Amino acid sequence: MTAAPSGPAFSVHDIPFSTYGSWFDISPVVAEKTYADDLHLVSHQNGMHAVLRLIPLAEGERVRTDWRATPGLLTWTGERGRVDLAYETPDTVRLRGSGLDIGVFAAAQALTPFSGTYFFHDPAADAHVFTSYETGRRYRVTVLSGTVTEVAGNQALGSAGRGLTVTAGADGVWEIAVEELDTARPPFTSEVSFDEVVEAARTAFADFVDAVAPWRSAAIPAAELAAYVVWSATVRPAGLVTRPAVLMSKHWMDKVWSWDHCFNALALAPGCPELGLDQFQLPFDHQDASGALPDSVTHSEVLHNFVKPPIHGWAFGRLRRRLPTPPSQAELAAVYERLERWTHFWLTARRAPGAELPYYQHGNDSGWDNATTFDPERVVVTADLAAFLILQMHELASLAKELGREDDARRWTRTAAETQATLLDQLWTGDRFVAQGVATGNTWSTSSLLDLMPVVLGEHLPAEVGSTLADHIKAHLTPYGLATELTTSPHYLADGYWRGPIWAPATVLIEDGLRRAGHHRLADDISARFRTLCETHGFAENFDAVTGTGLRDRAYTWTAASYLLLAEAHAHRDGR
Repeated sequence: MTAAPSGPAFSVHDIPFSTYGSWFDISPVVAEKTYADDLHLVSHQNGMHAVLRLIPLAEGERVRTDWRATPGLLTWTGERGRVDLAYETPDTVRLRGSGLDIGVFAAAQALTPFSGTYFFHDPAADAHVFTSYETGRRYRVTVLSGTVTEVAGNQALGSAGRGLTVTAGADGVWEIAVEELDTARPPFTSEVSFDEVVEAARTAFADFVDAVAPWRSAAIPAAELAAYVVWSATVRPAGLVTRPAVLMSKHWMDKVWSWDHCFNALALAPGCPELGLDQFQLPFDHQDASGALPDSVTHSEVLHNFVKPPIHGWAFGRLRRRLPTPPSQAELAAVYERLERWTHFWLTARRAPGAELPYYQHGNDSGWDNATTFDPERVVVTADLAAFLILQMHELASLAKELGREDDARRWTRTAAETQATLLDQLWTGDRFVAQGVATGNTWSTSSLLDLMPVVLGEHLPAEVGSTLADHIKAHLTPYGLATELTTSPHYLADGYWRGPIWAPATVLIEDGLRRAGHHRLADDISARFRTLCETHGFAENFDAVTGTGLRDRAYTWTAASYLLLAEAHAHRDGR
């Protein structure tokens, strides 16, 4: 057994082992905040479902092993031997072992007419097959070398242990293939050795990281791992996912939310431009008749009960400048039409009669679900929403001008100026922005960083407003970055979601706005603290603002993408 690991090592407790394009991973994380003792094949078709339990055995008994993962190879190592696993294709893994046997068992024992996993031997393929009600897919195990020593629960109904055990042949090695498939395909065969499978996987990831982070160096130590988090969370088109998609995670946050995708698109644009554009466009494929984007998209579900903030004009303005080849006129026209419809949604469906500024219906619409800004009321006019729309209108004006639509360009420029004047007149107090309840007309300010998000307007802000916001933002800085609620606030919670923890999107948006407003030193400081946070504590969904500890889902792609964005910009500034 000569397969050698390559690339950054990582803990599968934090980051699932997977590959580009696959809808399943290998991980002990089997549900939200639920960790099993064994590694499982976990599928994300029809939701997150642990399907198969993979157990190293000796003489029929489970043995203790250590897990080691690198981008191309996952290994169980015990006193008596080892088991290796690698992806041959996005829907097929190969496993090989010596000194240890392998047990492949259904994760759930119960089988009902509508749930669970059925198990049988398929004579046509000479393979053992698990069929999962939860994923609606089949999992076929083909023995390539070695011997099946035990089969449990073949064709069993009701509650039963289901699976098979494989041991080595005379050469001391066994090997199997496990496939995720729909209904049927020819019996599994392969012309490549296990070591060649590992080398191909290693090369595929190396090519990806070279494309997305060619600027990396020893001074940016987490670039490869950040790239792996993004690469391994990418799935091929399937179900309602219309394009290759970077899920937020291959843990339980296995969706594309309609603002998270923007950060992945930006990180991918220079090195993988088609994939970057796909990330930007995917939620727009599900834009509804009103112009609204869905809240989220995943394999078998598109949710419209909330929306997400309109950061897409800001994002596309940056995206097209990062692409190695400028978009064609046809591509620009298609994006213009989609952004225009998205903007009209906010200016029509989300403005109260006689009002000039739009409102959120709930904190979820803002992306900051439970921020203290929404404590007094939930249907609220906020300054961040107006700021994002102003930037979107500026981008629409720019696109219209490039497309030769001069009247549209003038109209969007005028509407942006009018909206900004209203924002400053109605929500700026001279010291800070306030929120306003749509039902009551009451206004309030809070200790939430959300109240300071209009700094994203950058160069469009009056200098004194930008400087005042910058001063308030400094108060949110901890050694690890920007706390979303002041740590001195009575509402601060260490693991309070948007009531304290550090988040990647807020960091990137604020850093960019400060830089465009001329506050480079503060922007540099925020970037440096966040990069150090990721290099120390990984790429979690969010982080404890005081200790830096990663919180919630520990393998979040917009965090990894944000690290790549900030690290790339830093590398280029440092190079100059």
